[in-house]
Amino acid sequence: MSVAVVSLLLPVAGFLVLLAVPSADAHWQHGPSHFWLILATALVNVVLGLAASEAARRRRDARAFLVSLAFLVSAGFLGLHALATPGTLVEGRNVGFVIATPIGLLLASCFAAGSSLMLSRDTAGWIVAHERAMRAAVIAGLAVWAVVSLAELPPLDGPPPEGELHGPLVALAVPGVALFGFAAWRYLGLYRSRRDPLPAALAAAWVLLAEALVAIGLSRSWHLTWWEWHVLMACGFALVAWTARTSYRSSASVTGAFGGLYLDGTLERVDADTGAALRQLVGALESGEPVDEVAQELREQGLGGDEVAALARSAQEVRRIEGLFRPYVSPELAVGLEQEPDLARLGGEEREVTVLFADLEGFTRFAENCAPGESIEMLNTYWAASVPGLLGEGATIERFAGDAVMAVFNAMGDQPDHADRGLRAARALLASSESLARRSASWPRFRVGLATGPAAVGHVGTEDQRSFAAIGDTTNLAARLQTEARPGEALVAGSTASLVSRPGALTARGRIAVRGRTEEVDVFALDVDPAGTGPDAA
Repeated sequence: MSVAVVSLLLPVAGFLVLLAVPSADAHWQHGPSHFWLILATALVNVVLGLAASEAARRRRDARAFLVSLAFLVSAGFLGLHALATPGTLVEGRNVGFVIATPIGLLLASCFAAGSSLMLSRDTAGWIVAHERAMRAAVIAGLAVWAVVSLAELPPLDGPPPEGELHGPLVALAVPGVALFGFAAWRYLGLYRSRRDPLPAALAAAWVLLAEALVAIGLSRSWHLTWWEWHVLMACGFALVAWTARTSYRSSASVTGAFGGLYLDGTLERVDADTGAALRQLVGALESGEPVDEVAQELREQGLGGDEVAALARSAQEVRRIEGLFRPYVSPELAVGLEQEPDLARLGGEEREVTVLFADLEGFTRFAENCAPGESIEMLNTYWAASVPGLLGEGATIERFAGDAVMAVFNAMGDQPDHADRGLRAARALLASSESLARRSASWPRFRVGLATGPAAVGHVGTEDQRSFAAIGDTTNLAARLQTEARPGEALVAGSTASLVSRPGALTARGRIAVRGRTEEVDVFALDVDPAGTGPDAA
């Protein structure tokens, strides 16, 4: 971090030296070099802005869209600055040539600062709903500026008054520097919380653009101080472009390239949508439904072709792994069927059970930013570590669904201590998750929901295709509690807490509202201290 700070401060130090020693601020006027340097920088920035805009469109993310506008507006005015280079398309310097870039940077600073805020769901939704109008307004403003500036119409006509623009340029720089500084500080905080390189690159870029604004306001045209702000802008945009390209190469998708940028609400929605898509593809593989038809449906729902292809490969691998685990997943069911073949008939019976739901919170973010094979390797490692703990407590694993698992206690045979078994299994599962996450900091962690009550336990399906299931409100409650739990946490319904032999292992969380239920539910948090994972820990 200290090296980065020093690197960002070096241009300021050099600029101050040139201001303090005017004789060192050499003069060099070369229109073609200026034209091609700035035009190339602007084009790179346009590509970056369009890529961020496409990611924002696919993910319906307000932050990525605002960042794309910051890139596009700064690129547009920088391009106008290049086109107005004296001797290129116009004969001499005009006001539009001088102030195009600071105007663009001031507007970009507004979008940058706005993107750094913790936007509410309503505000983000409004921005996403008005993307086209906002983009059209930016393009229209650029078009008007281009016509007025290049046609040398008032008030952008004629050469700028010698020495009279420093005051206005400094006035433009002050709010721009403040807004870029605020955005840099916010993006640095985002980097610290996510450890993704893109927010760090954006924070550095905002600092460089703020320095460029200062240089614009205080420099002398065609001197080294003046060339410096051109280089600062080029470096800022190049840094973000290089970081986004690196992320793109590792994720193989435009949306993955900007994954570290999205709002928390977007990531939660992407988790849910991508998890549902993965389960849908896995379900298609299990049922024999044509995967191509499901993939086409997912593309029509807005997922990119590269994302669907990656999910399809992951689904095939998950299905293969599930097939390998299937003979070992539910020994209780295998023993029961061996002893009582009639248990295989369709239908079932009502039993009091304890249901455990668990999934890897953040799996989608992890999978989006790595190769599919790495995701499967991670899942393999987690299941290998956690499934024995579930089976060791006599769980009947009802199903795997990608990164999620549902286990039922007292579904087969007689397990009067099923609530204790569920708690011990949850603790063991979370302990194994924490142990693996400590070794691989980027890996997601399990979250668990537990509930106890009546459920219809048996087989559902057809004579040709069936599956073992536990169905009822108890199952739904466990699933809802799992979605309420934080990573590394197990939430336990009051119905389970009332049956455990050691309630001291639970901490009351009070009553909470659970989606899909009219009444609030008593909820407890399970002590998941890894030291308490023995057979009597519950």
